[in-house]
Amino acid sequence: MKRPVDERQISLLPPDAAAILHLVRENLRLLAEMVSRYEVGRLEGPADRATIRKPSDLAEYLGAEMADLAQEQLRVVVLDTKNHILAVNLVYQGGLNATVVRIADCFREAVRLGAAALILVHNHPSGDPTPSSDDVRLTDEAAKVGLLLGIEVLDHLVIGRPNFASLWEQGLYTPPR
Repeated sequence: MKRPVDERQISLLPPDAAAILHLVRENLRLLAEMVSRYEVGRLEGPADRATIRKPSDLAEYLGAEMADLAQEQLRVVVLDTKNHILAVNLVYQGGLNATVVRIADCFREAVRLGAAALILVHNHPSGDPTPSSDDVRLTDEAAKVGLLLGIEVLDHLVIGRPNFASLWEQGLYTPPR
């Protein structure tokens, strides 16, 4: 709603500056209205969400971004019931070859979004995507927590250069049913 302009109001700004300020405020109001009406709904539409059908889909989605990182990062890819990506969250960033992970942090965003599943993804700065025993242990622990929360842990990908490894594809992890 527009406020009535009081013609008796005194402005300390020069006449040109007052008119420009009025135009700027009106443009900001119109832009905010356009964003709320058009852009926000479009950005959150289901057509814009990537779908993960197999480990290589996720490796393609995050691989280029994570392969050359100097530090190890653990990210959690949060999925809906149709495996559309709801969010990708950085959970931890470690040193050259290790991260310290709290399992609760892996599920925080998934719980908040009401996710059906998640996939753990981390990189090995060495470039060698071979999963370590710690990677297997973390995946198994996350799967147990996921069972309690009703959020399935589908896989754990290790991004290297230029390849990746899927614990599920390598038989190092089987999602509990």
